[in-house]
Amino acid sequence: MESKKDMKISHIKRREIQAPIVSAIVNGFIKELGKERTLEILSKIIEEDAIDSGRNLAIEFKGNGISELSQLIRDIWCNEGAMLIDVLKETENEFHFNVTKCRYAEVYKKLNVQELGKCLSCDRDFPFNEGFNPEIKLERTQTIMEDADYCDFRYSKK
Repeated sequence: MESKKDMKISHIKRREIQAPIVSAIVNGFIKELGKERTLEILSKIIEEDAIDSGRNLAIEFKGNGISELSQLIRDIWCNEGAMLIDVLKETENEFHFNVTKCRYAEVYKKLNVQELGKCLSCDRDFPFNEGFNPEIKLERTQTIMEDADYCDFRYSKK
């Protein structure tokens, strides 16, 4: 018999399943409310969800320091090859890496909804960080979702 942990859907699989459905729903709201208003509402919902997710994962990983953050990035965000990262620096106070391959971006690009992908995935990173630990600063200047060659994540304690 499978344990509850074995039955858990990976982060990337969840996004792959959700993307077409969410895209259809968002497009329906865009037709009714307009693009600007729909994305404004969606962004607020995503931000609140990301903050809650950060808080919950800090509890699940039994801490909210750089080491727990780096572990959850590897265990959740990179699971099943969802992201390939090149670690540039990892200390007690800093975790710097580049994402060199992003299946999240591939999912949204395949559906031709990159803007939605940015909102649902990339734009979550900063509010997630706020929920996980507001004393850890995230700097990121580019993403694969926005057609850069790589995403540049720089986490450091304030």
